[in-house]
Amino acid sequence: MKKRLERQTLHLYVDGELDMKTASQLKNMIDIDIDKKGIRTVVLHMDDLHFIDSSGLGVILGRYKKLLPLGGQIKLTNVPPNLYRIMELSGLPKIIEFSQEETAL
Repeated sequence: MKKRLERQTLHLYVDGELDMKTASQLKNMIDIDIDKKGIRTVVLHMDDLHFIDSSGLGVILGRYKKLLPLGGQIKLTNVPPNLYRIMELSGLPKIIEFSQEETAL
């Protein structure tokens, strides 16, 4: 997982699988930057994500709930169509911004 900071924005390039094994690592990485570096926007670039389970969805929803009272937000970019359908069933697109964009690191 690659990470890039821009002012109060954290860009994370999530790859592989976001499941019970990897979800806590992502959660901890985001929480540390929110708490210690004042991050207010988290952008998850999901171009190379192949699988997500309820643990991964829970981390995304939990970071949304953590950032909301701080005036922050979480954004998901380039979510593969098969994973978007899973996220859509969970209701994430109703509360979180999704976008398609070119990514360069």
